[in-house]
Amino acid sequence: MSAAKRPSVPVLKNLATQLRIDSIRSTTAAGSGHPTTCMSAAEIMATLFFAEMRFDPKNPQHAGADRFVLSKGHAAPILYAAWAAAGLFPREQVMDLRKIDSDLEGHPTPRLPFVDVATGSLGQGICAAIGTALNARRIGSGYRTYVLLGDGESAEGSVWEAAEAGAFHALDNLCGVTDVNAYGQSRATQLAHNLDALAARWTAFGWHAITVDGHDVEALLEAYDEARATKGKPTMILARTFKGQGVASIAGKDGWHGKALKAGEEADAAIRELEALYVKTDDPAPSIPAPAAVKDEPAVDHMKAIAAPAYKLGDLVATREAYGTALAALGKVDPRVVALDADVKNSTFSDRFEKAFPERFYQMFIAEQVMVGAAMGLAARGAIPFPSSFACFLYRAADFVRMAGVSFSNMKLAGSHVGVSIGEDGPSQMALEDL
Repeated sequence: MSAAKRPSVPVLKNLATQLRIDSIRSTTAAGSGHPTTCMSAAEIMATLFFAEMRFDPKNPQHAGADRFVLSKGHAAPILYAAWAAAGLFPREQVMDLRKIDSDLEGHPTPRLPFVDVATGSLGQGICAAIGTALNARRIGSGYRTYVLLGDGESAEGSVWEAAEAGAFHALDNLCGVTDVNAYGQSRATQLAHNLDALAARWTAFGWHAITVDGHDVEALLEAYDEARATKGKPTMILARTFKGQGVASIAGKDGWHGKALKAGEEADAAIRELEALYVKTDDPAPSIPAPAAVKDEPAVDHMKAIAAPAYKLGDLVATREAYGTALAALGKVDPRVVALDADVKNSTFSDRFEKAFPERFYQMFIAEQVMVGAAMGLAARGAIPFPSSFACFLYRAADFVRMAGVSFSNMKLAGSHVGVSIGEDGPSQMALEDL
């Protein structure tokens, strides 16, 4: 969104205040949740949704819309509040948070039309964002992917697997924002508010790093402009924030993770304090720009389109070799098919797909978590990903496979070298757990 069309700073500040209030209201009504981690991200969410991203509030799955992944999934209440503020559903519906008959769960899942992948198992959202960014390149779309991380979850190794992959694939259509509020669940994070140290890490991994005051609306807008102008590498915005920002009794305080404010005076006083922050303005409400049109991908009848294999009765063919041959055949008839590898393509024979369709083959090197996570992101945007490795090494990504199930991901995991023995290599290469 160009600066000329962006809503005014007072309007964005008021939206941030509204998001904080709704996060408190919904978690207090539910009696559980994470209001303080929502409150630290309020300006980030307000500026992203109402001054930066292009999307259709009435059609979250528009193929050309910018994508948003909430990697810190426990901040779900503010995600729901943002979509309500955008007009997808009535604002009062956020009060259904965590009810047994509501899809507004404590952590977001794709049962909601504006959620691409289930998050909340920390360190996974940024891996999925790699996949959604790769998919834009696959379909020739200009949509951008934004992902919001917490500084606590940045201790996860999968975050740094994603950092490597994002830099290697030069994903300049990917912008991360880390909500550096200095606290995890049980204590302060390792680096607290040391933004310089965090920036040095992301820079070392090949990203463009920007440090900002995460409660400064104008600074955030400038950071988004800088990210959009950065070519050849992804951007990570490191935003210094405070948990519970806006309510003096809890702002920047330890011991408030995962605690809702008590119904009655505690919550009411906090909301009054926030309501006093509203700025009187006659500036117009935000007008979210529509995404660019994207052609639908053609459906394929594989039973009619794919050629039969050329094997003869009595041929001895390794199953992994048959996999590589079949994968290349599928890729020929369906442009949605993509393959991901963890540096074993010449053992799994997925290199046959790479030779035929190099633009749809994504090398993640020896990093199985980001391989499966990126497959989740690709699948969420309509690709049909085939991530493959030795079966035993897919256990590295076991939690990603679990969350792919929660996400209803249409991915096809392929593990080779299964079973009791693969010969002289020994037990480290055997998928004994398959038994």
